[in-house]
Amino acid sequence: MDIQTIISIFEYVGALLIAYAALRVHHRVLHEHRIDTEVTNSMKGEQKLGILGVILITIAFILSLIF
Repeated sequence: MDIQTIISIFEYVGALLIAYAALRVHHRVLHEHRIDTEVTNSMKGEQKLGILGVILITIAFILSLIF
């Protein structure tokens, strides 16, 4: 597997994680119609997925500049 393929995979997975986290938060708030402790805890977990997504996209960007 070459470096360009790895970069593309990081970008794709990173974008998917961010999108998933955002969609899950919106779904949860729409379903619950309120923000309580359970929703807040769910949002914290999804925030970690979003952060991981940003990290993967950043790594892919840096790798694309180097290679």
